[in-house]
Amino acid sequence: MNLYIIRHAIAVEEDPSGDDSQRSLTDKGRKKMRQIAKGLRILGVEFDMILSSPYVRARETAEVLNDVFKMKKQLAFSEHLLPMGDPSALIAEIKEKYSVNDLAIVGHQPLLTNFISLLSAKGAHVDVELKKGGVCRLSTDDMHFATIQWLFTPGVLVEISEE
Repeated sequence: MNLYIIRHAIAVEEDPSGDDSQRSLTDKGRKKMRQIAKGLRILGVEFDMILSSPYVRARETAEVLNDVFKMKKQLAFSEHLLPMGDPSALIAEIKEKYSVNDLAIVGHQPLLTNFISLLSAKGAHVDVELKKGGVCRLSTDDMHFATIQWLFTPGVLVEISEE
């Protein structure tokens, strides 16, 4: 299974009195995510489905991917993808519910880095900088161990989309 770990795109700043889960993408974030998705398509990436955090900024990021990849709503949401979620619970959910070859996972930090660390280094911290809109591809046979195949910054994927 190929896992495409995608951090949500640029969102509006958090209002100290507001609900963090309701922050939406900025216009710039939405536009940049569309370019990032096009860059992934140019690289030949395909998804069987997208699993996203239910937070608005992640959901909107997943919807951009869904649109660019013309996936006809192959989109699911998981509470295990919240910023402080448990990567072990996310692994268990994926193993139990999703039998696909290529899964896009859209979420937040620090969960995504913790998820990458758990799968690729048995939980030892892996110093991966996953910028907003960044994508890391993992390859795994059994969801017990994964190999990091590549990590692209948003800037590189935008450049690819403009070639």
